[in-house]
Amino acid sequence: MKKIRFFLLAIAAAAITSCASTRKATTATANNFGRLRLIGQQIIPHNMPFKGTVIGGLSGIDYDVSGQQYYMICDDRSELAPARFYTAKLYFTAQSFDSIRFTNVTNLLQKDGSTYPGAKVNPALTPDPEALRYNAKKGCLVWSSEGERIVNTKDTILTNPGVYEISPDGHYLDSFALPPAFRMQATDNGPRRNGAFEGLGFTPDYRYTFVSLEEPRYEDGPRADVGDTTAITRIIKFDNNTRQPVAQYAYRLEPVAHPAIPANAFKVNGISDIMVLSEHQLLSIERSFSSGVKDCTVKVFIVNIDQATDVSRINSLKTATGVKPVTKSLLFDFATLGKYIDNIEGVTFGPVLPNGHKSLVFVADNNFSAAEESQFFVFELVP
Repeated sequence: MKKIRFFLLAIAAAAITSCASTRKATTATANNFGRLRLIGQQIIPHNMPFKGTVIGGLSGIDYDVSGQQYYMICDDRSELAPARFYTAKLYFTAQSFDSIRFTNVTNLLQKDGSTYPGAKVNPALTPDPEALRYNAKKGCLVWSSEGERIVNTKDTILTNPGVYEISPDGHYLDSFALPPAFRMQATDNGPRRNGAFEGLGFTPDYRYTFVSLEEPRYEDGPRADVGDTTAITRIIKFDNNTRQPVAQYAYRLEPVAHPAIPANAFKVNGISDIMVLSEHQLLSIERSFSSGVKDCTVKVFIVNIDQATDVSRINSLKTATGVKPVTKSLLFDFATLGKYIDNIEGVTFGPVLPNGHKSLVFVADNNFSAAEESQFFVFELVP
């Protein structure tokens, strides 16, 4: 038994830390990846003021090991203040999560160095920031926007989703090439509104970036629903040197967890973030919400893409045959904590704990609503 246990620990460690992971080392499942033990939780006060802004809408988080700080993107569409990200310090040990201290706020800037306008000024240029990662190899940040899709009798506003490279002070550096299938369209084609680039992450060697689509494209089939396992979205793989897409993979979503109240009200399930463990393995968060149900249902999965089909050339996953989606296994269900769980949209590894175990940090987007909470959860990853 000791040899088997050591072998499983070695697989988990290689999947997390190796910059030259082999295919054998990336076949870990949730059963041998480890288990999550809650260390603690903190909640940011609603509309907490900070340097001329209000903190909320925290939709992505990443940890800078050398700077010992966290980057958090805000999904305010330049309405309350210009589109921005925050830096912060989180104070926790293996026994308790003590506090959070925000240290700075930085505006996301356009190519010309100006801040992004709000929808009342220029809706075509208004971003929808959702994910943010720090590239320690290049010393830059990468963030994603879901774009905009408004099609009605009064107006048509189409802004493509995007992935952008910026300096730590927010200045635009470059953008990743957008595959044509992810351009916003006035017809029922391409990404859905608020269902585009919600999560992203780098391989440990920073060779590749993976970007997840929150919900299915129109061509790929219907959105997730209660009792429905047919909803399929996509994950895009980019080469970091060229910023060009090199592959796409099909990802089957879980059903919406609860019926909406009333039955025809809003409900959703989609990928709210991903974290890349290796070239062949990811961690994904699926967040289900139904109107009339206070809690979100949040599940964390270990995702393997080893045997998945590259669907870059397949326009419709709804009609395609012979497609192998990624495989996934449940790592953690937040419902097991027995407490109120809000709109968790970000995840990152934090610092290594004194016992040598990884820490894992999650953040929830409160949508700037007094009825929701900006929650932080810190876990120990126990091998």
